[in-house]
Amino acid sequence: MRKGFFLPEERLKPTDFDWIRISLASPETIKRWSHGEVKKPETINYRTQKPERDGLFCEKIFGPVKDYECNCGKYKGPKYKGVICERCGVEVTHSRVRRERMGHIELAVPVAHIWFYKIVPSKIGLLLDMTINKLQRILYYESYVVIDPGDVPGLKKGELLTEKDYEDLKRSGKRFVAKMGAEAIYELLKEIDLHELASTLKTKIKIETNQQIKAQMLKKLMIVEAFRQSGNRPEWMILKVIPVIPPDLRPLVHLEGGRFATSDLNDLYRRVITRNNRLKNLIEINAPDIILRNEKRMLQEAVDALFDNSRMARPIKGRGGRPLKSLSDSLKG
Repeated sequence: MRKGFFLPEERLKPTDFDWIRISLASPETIKRWSHGEVKKPETINYRTQKPERDGLFCEKIFGPVKDYECNCGKYKGPKYKGVICERCGVEVTHSRVRRERMGHIELAVPVAHIWFYKIVPSKIGLLLDMTINKLQRILYYESYVVIDPGDVPGLKKGELLTEKDYEDLKRSGKRFVAKMGAEAIYELLKEIDLHELASTLKTKIKIETNQQIKAQMLKKLMIVEAFRQSGNRPEWMILKVIPVIPPDLRPLVHLEGGRFATSDLNDLYRRVITRNNRLKNLIEINAPDIILRNEKRMLQEAVDALFDNSRMARPIKGRGGRPLKSLSDSLKG
């Protein structure tokens, strides 16, 4: 059995592994994997047939399309291996690195990972004692959630507030903190002390007589212990950075007649980047809150579709009305 990380030069076979474990990655880990930030939704320039710089197929990020040749053609041949062209920024190396090198997207605002809030049992829901319905109301900017009740009598941490409730409390002049979206969930998850929570749950389980409540506590304890043993943090279920998989795993194929066939993943990534860039611009110009809220919701939906389009209430569809295949579908094979 092979364990650990491998250098890109190592040629691995499927038989080298007995099992694969998928686990959470911190924003810092995702950036360490990455060879650069993907900032543009474009794939290739259809006039030059070359990848767009900073786009989904960028040679500077993912490596050269042609073996040992930079984008501008200044350096050609294996003798220049490892040289980074000062003109186009592309490293001279073998094109197979385009099957291995990853990029990343820096999100304008945090978003929740659909696997951890929508799949039953909801990991985020169990940790925060919330139903999936409540989580969705927060994540899709329909309700506020109390982060800090401050000095408001009767207000509880984790309680949901309508727009009217929130505005009434603001006008009262009392100190409290309530937010919407994945940013709010991130703050609640970050405050969790896993060791203290595990100890509290174990004590409560021993004395609880209601079997239904006890079963729910046991589920919660299992998740808490899984986080403790793995060294992962609950707030990593909220994404601030999204990995962009290598371009050769989501190919763009040139067909006869000048047409192209592309992986569904490119369309899904394109939606994320387009909405993310639009949101960044709106934040920069201090757009009204109602517009920002709508754009943040649309970004959450775009990321949901990228990771697991089949779980969307209204899946993103391509030509012919077929739902686009997401990253989850790629893992299933």
